[in-house]
Amino acid sequence: MNRTRLLVPVALLFALAGLHAPAHAQFGDFGKKLKQKVEQKVEQRVDRKTDKAVDQALDKVECAATDTECVEKAKAEGKEVKTVDGASADKAQPATLKPGQGAWANYDFKPGDRILLADDFSKDEVGDFPRRFEFRSGQMEIVEWNEGRWLRAAQGKFWIPLPETLPERFTLEFDLTGNGNAMALAFDGKDDNNTAARMEFGQYFGRLRAGEIDAEGQFGAGVKTEDRVVHIAISVDGQHVKAYANEKRVFNAPNANLGRSNKIFVNMNGWSADMPRMIANVRIAAGGKKLYDALSEKGRVATQGVLFDTASDRIRPESTPTLKEIGAMLKGHPELKLVIEGHTDDVGAAASNQSLSEKRAEAVRRYLVETYGIDKDRLQAKGFGASKPSAGNDTPEGRQQNRRVELVKI
Repeated sequence: MNRTRLLVPVALLFALAGLHAPAHAQFGDFGKKLKQKVEQKVEQRVDRKTDKAVDQALDKVECAATDTECVEKAKAEGKEVKTVDGASADKAQPATLKPGQGAWANYDFKPGDRILLADDFSKDEVGDFPRRFEFRSGQMEIVEWNEGRWLRAAQGKFWIPLPETLPERFTLEFDLTGNGNAMALAFDGKDDNNTAARMEFGQYFGRLRAGEIDAEGQFGAGVKTEDRVVHIAISVDGQHVKAYANEKRVFNAPNANLGRSNKIFVNMNGWSADMPRMIANVRIAAGGKKLYDALSEKGRVATQGVLFDTASDRIRPESTPTLKEIGAMLKGHPELKLVIEGHTDDVGAAASNQSLSEKRAEAVRRYLVETYGIDKDRLQAKGFGASKPSAGNDTPEGRQQNRRVELVKI
């Protein structure tokens, strides 16, 4: 180990020895020996701290969350395991495109406006099965990976219970990664072997089979769940079913009968413990009326479809469909004037939430003026932070419901 010679002040030498330094620092042999001894002590302490840090580093093993062999081996050796993201896995990065740019120009998914269930597993213990889901069979556990928590499964079947029967219009979203056969979903209260309609998502494709309907499409060139995170979004309006992988629409079936129940069946279909499937950020929402119809009826409408980068007023490109609907509504009704309200949940400091909500409302107002040519005098922007919640902040559903943009008719 390379060492740097320590220069110790004279006064400190005597202080460490419990003596008072003389007025004239003429030490002779005693001073030299004392200085050498103190320096040796200091160096020994530095060495001990360095050795301890090295030992701790050697006792910690980094394993990809999908590499269960690495995790089990480290645990068997009594070492601390730190799960990390794979070398080529996507992380949640800020949006690089504005709404309407690139592939997002043709993106038309709009999330439901009333949250039925939202779960990011943050309230669950690592190693447990999600407490809000109903276990049926298999090997599944919560892991920390990619700056969040994921449900990892070799083979696993479970139900997602809902507070009510799925309505005619609803959306389902989740993040998907890992390996396996096609992950299966059923919405009619039956499992994937008995259901009349089965939705599947493989490593690079999505498929819907319902009676004689068989709709299928790929995620996009080079997009595979085995080496990245893919955001899956499903929109159901009566018998019209659409599915998306990131910004690409995978299939569009206008006459598929999925059925409805108060639970969703999921078969993860991972290949093995060493090559599992993982999902995260599950969100199910009831669809609402078109914005103008709701606005005409109640004078205000909340939307979950305007999304921002975390802790930022930068509008994400996924907001394209909702902003397009607002812009078309304003152009089609030139007499309409609106207040654009920004709202947050109560996580974080009140002052920060207030400032962020104001900036986000102004960002939406500015986008509508610049993109759709709306007269700026027709639009006002106000932020309310967490002061006007539409639901309780004690549940994930409530917090998501409270993070919203509202349009209020003037």
